[in-house]
Amino acid sequence: MSGRDRLRSAAALAVWAFGVWLLLTWTATAEQLIFGAVLALLVARAMAALGPVAAPWSVLRPRVLLGVPALALRCAGRIVRANLVLAVRIWSPSLRLRSGMVVVPTEMRTDGELAATGLLTSLIVDNQIVDVDRTRNVLQYHAVSVPSGTADEKAESINAPVERDIGRITRRS
Repeated sequence: MSGRDRLRSAAALAVWAFGVWLLLTWTATAEQLIFGAVLALLVARAMAALGPVAAPWSVLRPRVLLGVPALALRCAGRIVRANLVLAVRIWSPSLRLRSGMVVVPTEMRTDGELAATGLLTSLIVDNQIVDVDRTRNVLQYHAVSVPSGTADEKAESINAPVERDIGRITRRS
């Protein structure tokens, strides 16, 4: 990693660390801000050598600025729907749960894309990611109610919509 790349990573880390400091302390006194800024710079300097970091200002790119709210809305809608469906299933004993394991294909290739897919789809209570097989490009989920159909049809109900939104944000096309 070149000196310039390390400096970029340190700057991005400092901003992220200072943001975390502000969220954790939730205080805006001069002493807190100065201490937090110094601490953020020390943390950034120590961790900059670990590798590149996504800069917080990268969210200002139009593709990301439009894509993140769309992704958030899709996930929020799916979370609410899944919670309502699960509540109905729990309160209606006649509706049997067909839980099980599901293996679905994934279009995600980078660590960040896979992490985002796993985290976001696991927030939706009807599917929890269990395993990632990068050699076969598949994800394994524990499903509260196993969807029927082919692997591609199952992916469409579990991870594909979220992956499309993540792909719009991350891909350079």
